[in-house]
Amino acid sequence: MSKLFRAIIIGPPGSGKGTISARVVRDFNLQHLSSGDLLRSQVNNQTSAGKEAKKYIAAGKLVPDQLMVNLILNELAPIKQSWLLDGFPRTVTQAESLSNQEAVDSVINLDVPFQTIIERLQCRWVHPGSGRVYNLEWNPPKKPGKDDVTGEDLIQREDDKPDTVKARLETYQRQTTPVLAYYRQRGVLEDFHGTETEKIWPHVRKYLTGRTPLVTS
Repeated sequence: MSKLFRAIIIGPPGSGKGTISARVVRDFNLQHLSSGDLLRSQVNNQTSAGKEAKKYIAAGKLVPDQLMVNLILNELAPIKQSWLLDGFPRTVTQAESLSNQEAVDSVINLDVPFQTIIERLQCRWVHPGSGRVYNLEWNPPKKPGKDDVTGEDLIQREDDKPDTVKARLETYQRQTTPVLAYYRQRGVLEDFHGTETEKIWPHVRKYLTGRTPLVTS
């Protein structure tokens, strides 16, 4: 039985974490756990945790440590295969809590310029019913403001609006820089610089190939 591989992907909101995570899962058979997806699900379902989290998200602030730690550790507990954490931890407190429970083998840091992210997210619109995502520059809807499949209205997520994005990026930088230092000191951090996901991904794939088996067809 092969050793479990435990990885984290870190990067500012809008840096391509979701896209690269999906490719890591596809090529290396890791189970993906996204803190953002968990939060959105709980917000949409109006759970008690979701209602509390929504207050912080709407204000461009990060969700409190203890709320996130409990949520993530509860999700990790039953997992019996290699996994990839996306968007967690974001603070040293979260990182330390995770290290107390799980050994982290590799941390992928997506270093994408903030201005690139602001411009990218300004162009992102979603269909709330299905989660389909459109980009006005490179993947626009056939009819402006409407979903291609249903014809229903597209929306811009509150956390994609420029003022909210800027506030979140500033908060992210202030709180996450120490996390990167924490993992760098532990010798498990690898930085990937760039502005385009398609150019960053081949480097991530090559890096992981030397650390965990590729899926063979």
